[in-house]
Amino acid sequence: MENEKNNYYGKKLPVWKILGAVLTLFLVVFISVLTWNEVKKHDYIGRESQQTYTIAIAGEGKITAIPDIAEISLGIQTEKLTVAAAQKENTEKMNSIIAELKNMGVEAKDIQTTNYSIYPRYDWLDGKQLLRGYIVSQNVSIKIRDLEKVGTIVDKAGSLGANEVGSLSFTIDEPEQLRQEARIKALANAKEKAEALAKAAGVKLGKLVSFNESSSGSLPVYRDYSMKALGLEESVDAAPAIEAGSQDIIINVMVTYEVL
Repeated sequence: MENEKNNYYGKKLPVWKILGAVLTLFLVVFISVLTWNEVKKHDYIGRESQQTYTIAIAGEGKITAIPDIAEISLGIQTEKLTVAAAQKENTEKMNSIIAELKNMGVEAKDIQTTNYSIYPRYDWLDGKQLLRGYIVSQNVSIKIRDLEKVGTIVDKAGSLGANEVGSLSFTIDEPEQLRQEARIKALANAKEKAEALAKAAGVKLGKLVSFNESSSGSLPVYRDYSMKALGLEESVDAAPAIEAGSQDIIINVMVTYEVL
């Protein structure tokens, strides 16, 4: 009995049975593919070929947001007979401004020196160049996160000796979430227009086959608050009123849909 069992499990299948199994599997796959192709042909009835037809449509999404960051440049330019004297006075004034900015809540990471330069100043007399002295110039870029303090900071910087106050701009600190919201609106706008176009043409809208995106928006608002631009040689008692306004984040998309 044991020998019969070993002979049963040890013997090989005939070649014709193996070929029959392979042929059966091939026929099942072939019929499945053929059936699927016939189903797809239903969407192309009346066409000369099974070429894929598409329509391209543009969409736009816009999000209006209030800026939450102000950036401003503060500078001090000091002229003295010697470099040492100019550096000493300039450094003392700038250090006082930076210390006061920190006292007003501006973090050290939001204060960045953008320029420090020393150069001579000359006068011309009877065709001759005469050394008049030296100018030391230093500028810092300030990022202000509490917009209610912008006017006060401008006024305080002027009172502490800043004679170059300008390039005020308003931006959005983390705009990516707003861009995503605008992107979703743009895609919805494109799909709505594509569906309307397909309905008017008497065709059925298929799947989305391509997508391209471009972005635009309001440029940062820049204003000049230098003492000269304000028509003042010294700081005024009242802080200037400064409004951040609003900015538009716009996403434009170009999408292509299959037409069935």
